Amino acid sequence: MPEYEFVDVYVPRGVSRNEATRLLTDHAEYGHWELHRLSLMRDGSRRVRLRRRIIRQVRATW
Repeated sequence: MPEYEFVDVYVPRGVSRNEATRLLTDHAEYGHWELHRLSLMRDGSRRVRLRRRIIRQVRATW
């Protein structure tokens, strides 16, 4: 089963949809994050949880 690490990103309510999309796209392209969960709050802010897979290296034995 793969292991993931998570990061929470808070997007305030004054941020437009286009700016939020650009922010999340930058995280995806440069940090290799993918969208795990997005919550839209009553005040219009967004709470986004991103995840990326943890790749463990296996130690080679000689």
